[in-house]
Amino acid sequence: MTPALIAIVVIVGWSLVAGRLSRLQISGAFLMVVAGIVIGLTTNNSIGNALDTDVAEPVVELILALLLFVDAIEVRGGYFAGERRTSFRLLLVAMPLSVAAATLLGLALLPSMSVGVALLIACVVIPMDLTPATSLVRDHRFPTRLRHLLNIESGYNDGIIAPIFIFALTLAGDHKHAASPAEALEMAVPSALWAALAGSVIGLITARLTNLSVLRGLATEQSVRISLVLIPILAYGCSVQLGGNGFVAAFVCGIAYKATRKNGPGDEELRLADDVSALAALTMWFVFGCAAVLVFELGFVWQIVVLGLAALTVLRIVPVYLALMRTDIGPRDRLLLGVLGPRGTASIVFGLLAFNELDGMVADETLYAMTVTVLASVVLHGFGVSLVARRLDRRDRVQELESD
Repeated sequence: MTPALIAIVVIVGWSLVAGRLSRLQISGAFLMVVAGIVIGLTTNNSIGNALDTDVAEPVVELILALLLFVDAIEVRGGYFAGERRTSFRLLLVAMPLSVAAATLLGLALLPSMSVGVALLIACVVIPMDLTPATSLVRDHRFPTRLRHLLNIESGYNDGIIAPIFIFALTLAGDHKHAASPAEALEMAVPSALWAALAGSVIGLITARLTNLSVLRGLATEQSVRISLVLIPILAYGCSVQLGGNGFVAAFVCGIAYKATRKNGPGDEELRLADDVSALAALTMWFVFGCAAVLVFELGFVWQIVVLGLAALTVLRIVPVYLALMRTDIGPRDRLLLGVLGPRGTASIVFGLLAFNELDGMVADETLYAMTVTVLASVVLHGFGVSLVARRLDRRDRVQELESD
């Protein structure tokens, strides 16, 4: 049986017992990672070896395009669910501080690394994603506001960091693309602008056409659901034809679509896109498991391990805590927001894109950093979230008893 068929069998098997596994704190992401590692170790790892090919890059970008589009339109209660100022602090203060700190730490640990590579790795290991700890959003032992903020941050941070990733990737490409930061910026800015133009125009036009079609009874609920799967792919393709970046276009398209779609896309309208993006995410977790086997062959590089663990802990906790000072979020909740920052699909896709685009040791270091960070996050956040929740619940009960 081929690795692809085995992946399908694992996903089907997971779907039949997903409810029971979630109660045992075993996510689909964790199961797919384990399956990918087992397949990679017991076969010739054809999937892992196929990652560094011209075919892999557009496939990975299309998956990211769909995920970013869904993220951009899925936040409920307006663009920031009534948490604009706090969300801005997380996205525009804490995250840049984390990226800068990760870049500096990378340069300190590996002095031979270029600034472009260090920045690229920072863009891979910093964006958070709730996939390894999906139960967190539904766990009422955590304050509702914190779960809201984490959901907003997860929806927007990978799209915001994508242009920086493009710049870093151009700068880090062994001078294949740019000989200096100025030249890299000169190439990245037009790409981002074309992407923003394509994404916003397509999101605006498709949302207006959907409004008109639904109003006049021309569309069915099923046809609208199907269109929401294809719209980000359309934005991706048009952006690439214009010389822009496809996944940035998909993210912008999602924002424009949400802003223009009358009453916003509802849960029913998003159902198919949600399911397809969930399936794509599971597939990426399997591919990640196969890619992890490639990293095992490189041995133990303690500097990158330290960088990955720091990205999950101090490089997130401290910037989040500082960014939220002088807000109405207390010290304990600021600390919790910093601790609860899992890494997932966004880091995997960015890491695989960098591995595909770069050569030699630079590519291996980026893949190594992504693998260490995401694997550690699967363990720390996949299982650690329930421990933190139980401790919070116990503390709250003690405080209630003391107040009585």
